[in-house]
Amino acid sequence: MTEPYWRDEHVELYLGDMREVLPALELQADLVVTDPPYQCTSLAWDSWPDGWPALVAQASASMWCFGSMRMLLERRHDFDGWKLSQDVVWEKSNGSGFARDRFRRVHEIATHWYRGDWRDIHHDTPRTAYSGPDKSARGRESRTPHTGAIGPHTYVDTGTRLARSVIKAGAVRYQRRHPTEKPVELLAPLIEYACPPGGTVLDPFAGSGSTLDAARTLGRRAIGIEADERYCEAAALRLAAAPLTLAT
Repeated sequence: MTEPYWRDEHVELYLGDMREVLPALELQADLVVTDPPYQCTSLAWDSWPDGWPALVAQASASMWCFGSMRMLLERRHDFDGWKLSQDVVWEKSNGSGFARDRFRRVHEIATHWYRGDWRDIHHDTPRTAYSGPDKSARGRESRTPHTGAIGPHTYVDTGTRLARSVIKAGAVRYQRRHPTEKPVELLAPLIEYACPPGGTVLDPFAGSGSTLDAARTLGRRAIGIEADERYCEAAALRLAAAPLTLAT
């Protein structure tokens, strides 16, 4: 029986290699949100765990996976059986990397993958407030060459718009607990989109617990696995210290 490293009413955090821990949990999650090691640096922890996408496929049919384009192309066969639905770009306030022979890298990519039929996958695009002119209209025809034609229809402007595929969020710099820690405000719309209220989010590379923190705040159950005890402890301290305020 695998015992949690830390738990509360909403979160379970496990210490160990996800390839060993995840099968032992025998769980089913509504969504995986994770930032795996890309194996793009010489850092000791930055090592790609072979076969992990196939392993998490046994626990969920929907996944947000962060990664560079290089990583996704080099590891594309690891995602066999998964279908790519879309990608979202995280625009950072500052760039990373010191290469002077390339554009300054100020973004990361989150890709959404699914298995099975799309109609069986939960997807509810968040909407953001809109303060521009009212766009309500009647009887208009929409003809966009690359998406087809929509017949006459009535459109009522609700004052909101679909969330955009580029999310601007500053990188975590103060009180950063992990070298690649993701901000909660970046993770929240991804979780809202692909995990139903009250559902379960799994992060097999939990790091400092950002995904667990975001999921818990949004009223989802969260399960995390982290192989490095330093970061597992940091995540546990973070979750224990953070006041739980559920989003409405």
